[in-house]
Amino acid sequence: MSDKPSIAVVILAFNESIHLPRALHHVSSFAREIFVIDSFSTDDTVGIATAGGAQVLQHPFQNYARQFEWALENAPITADWVMRLDADELVEPDLAEEIKLKLPSMPADVTGINLNRKTIFQGKFIRWGGRYPLTLLRIWRRGKAHIEDRWMDEHMYLTDGRTVTFRGGFADHNLYDLTYFTAKHNGYASREALDVLNQRLHLFEPQLALTAESTATQAKIKRFLKESVYNRLPFEVSASLFFLYRYVFQLGFLDGRRGLIYHILQGFWYRYLVGAKLRELQQAVERATSQEELRSEIARLTRQKLS
Repeated sequence: MSDKPSIAVVILAFNESIHLPRALHHVSSFAREIFVIDSFSTDDTVGIATAGGAQVLQHPFQNYARQFEWALENAPITADWVMRLDADELVEPDLAEEIKLKLPSMPADVTGINLNRKTIFQGKFIRWGGRYPLTLLRIWRRGKAHIEDRWMDEHMYLTDGRTVTFRGGFADHNLYDLTYFTAKHNGYASREALDVLNQRLHLFEPQLALTAESTATQAKIKRFLKESVYNRLPFEVSASLFFLYRYVFQLGFLDGRRGLIYHILQGFWYRYLVGAKLRELQQAVERATSQEELRSEIARLTRQKLS
């Protein structure tokens, strides 16, 4: 314990028995505390977490952002630093060593650490098409960061201080098949469409904008382009242009056959699906005769629990 930096790893989980042993194994060399926030799994997730040395807290799931913020407010974290990790993400050995070596000597004004995440799809590293590196704020001093209250594409943001970037390996490596991948992205599309609808019509509480100091620069730029340019175009046009830009101009074709599958599904089909779902939601708004009817219809179409 004494040779580990003062860092707690927080993992949200629901039926993650296939991924959780790997995630816990790869953080065990540096994490002083591990918390698994379980949404009442029906598989062996809780037992695996406990056996892997994690403290388990259970809480009903509404969306990722609110579940994670609940974790920050309720998990008995005593470590100086906190790391956000998804169950299907992988901290590679060189990043684990970098955390152990550098974290204890961080200057006081550094309150956040960005990580460069890679995507592994069907066992292949998706290097092109703008998919690497994806720079994300994932480690921060306890009490110095929160998560955006969004339905989708939620980022951590700092309340003060500055960030640095660690270069060690960090991967999104889901082990499930294409059926799972498409089902997951179908749910993501509903949530993203809900966020865009809220941006346009202000149906729910306003969302915090990412600032120049609060999170990774890459995330801020992508958010600005999506909200200021992409979302203003007809989705039939924007989805097609986005795929063309990614696959041709960002060299996605260099990722080979599996890369082609990934870029079509994630860079075209998913973007087109978000646009189609947004149109469906807008039609529901136009038909609704009361706020209660509107919320009920949006909840039905998106399968989300609206607060």
